[in-house]
Amino acid sequence: MADKVAATMGSWKFIIIQSATLAVWIVLNVTAWFQHWDPYPFILLNLALSFQAAYAAPFIMMSQNRQAAIDRRDAKIDYDVNIKAELEIELLHEKIDKMREDEISRLLNLVEELSRKLAEIAVTRS
Repeated sequence: MADKVAATMGSWKFIIIQSATLAVWIVLNVTAWFQHWDPYPFILLNLALSFQAAYAAPFIMMSQNRQAAIDRRDAKIDYDVNIKAELEIELLHEKIDKMREDEISRLLNLVEELSRKLAEIAVTRS
């Protein structure tokens, strides 16, 4: 409900309707077309606007508090996802490091074998 009130009061439609209502109120009370129910300095209008502000502020605050709670929850979810991604990246790094070590070990064995074969060939040619 607080979100609806805050969204409504924060819309251009509301601002335009309220501005038009205030303009009509003032014009009708300044001109002599009707009986002046709220003559200048518009005490009744001031009371109505104060009443509106007194109720609007808590609704807006409740809406902001709710949005802050949603933002905190979303930030926590993002944090958890980032931690999980970091752990998975660390595992991938470990796997890549292991693959490199295995490849280097295999290549060293091949180099040793080739060196041995070259040495055998050199011995047989001499």
